[in-house]
Amino acid sequence: MDNHLSYQAPSDSATLSIKQTPPDSSATWKDFITLTKPGIIRSNLIAVFAGYWVASQWDIQFGKMILTLLGTVLVMASACVYNNYFDRELDTKMERTRNRTLPSGRLKPSIVLWYAFILGALGLADLFIFSGVLAGIFGMVGMFVYAIVYTMWLKRSSTWSTSVGAISGAMPPLIGYVAVTHNVDMGAILLFAWLFLWQPPHFWALGIRRVEEYRAAGYPLLPVVKGIKRTKIQIIPYLVLLIPIPILMYVFGYTGIYFMIIGTLLSLFWLFLGIKGFTAKDDDAWAKKLFIFSINYLTLSLIVMILNTVH
Repeated sequence: MDNHLSYQAPSDSATLSIKQTPPDSSATWKDFITLTKPGIIRSNLIAVFAGYWVASQWDIQFGKMILTLLGTVLVMASACVYNNYFDRELDTKMERTRNRTLPSGRLKPSIVLWYAFILGALGLADLFIFSGVLAGIFGMVGMFVYAIVYTMWLKRSSTWSTSVGAISGAMPPLIGYVAVTHNVDMGAILLFAWLFLWQPPHFWALGIRRVEEYRAAGYPLLPVVKGIKRTKIQIIPYLVLLIPIPILMYVFGYTGIYFMIIGTLLSLFWLFLGIKGFTAKDDDAWAKKLFIFSINYLTLSLIVMILNTVH
């Protein structure tokens, strides 16, 4: 995720100067990489690996795993490029985004659109051919939800954008899992639920810290529309529902007792931090702690899950 930066809507002259920037004036290969949002891809890659590993139970087909990782990366990259394409006008309104490749005019929108299409076509072909029909279908679902439902619709119109958008963020471990099992069983459901429930508290913590930025940009994020107190309340059910996931992973025989203990303790501590928000005197400082812990929570949990997968 980006660091906490402030911005304001650019003046008309600034917006005009952006639109007058000659297309392709200084495009480099780095612009094509940046369009794919490498940070998002890196953070999701370990989730794909974890899903594949849990389903394989240490009996890994490394060739298929690499192809599954590659296909998922291409699909995620495509969705991110589509996101940049559809958000290109909105990005001109924000200081921290108006220097991106499209708003600055370094690439033509038509080139970016073709780039997104090619990445998606290659990624889906990889998943359908090498990882199975279910993996390909879930790849399509992730792309559609992120690029169309989230970016084009809810992000611009509803506070539900974060919760619905979490569907696409929960696809990576599911893709990795079904690439091995070729069916949706309790393991797939639990992995999906885990990543789905993790995302709203993570993103709303960031939204609380940047509430004025989102307000200035006109995004109907929950803290902007309903307020910080309501956002704090809405975070709690997600944190509560995370608690049984490590326990169920153990009960159904997917992971061992170490993941159950560590995962449950991490979930309980995250809930404790969430509840502390109701008495916090400094919402920004509290939200920063919650956001940082959410990243550490996911990283530690994934590592323990992988290491403690049942043989």
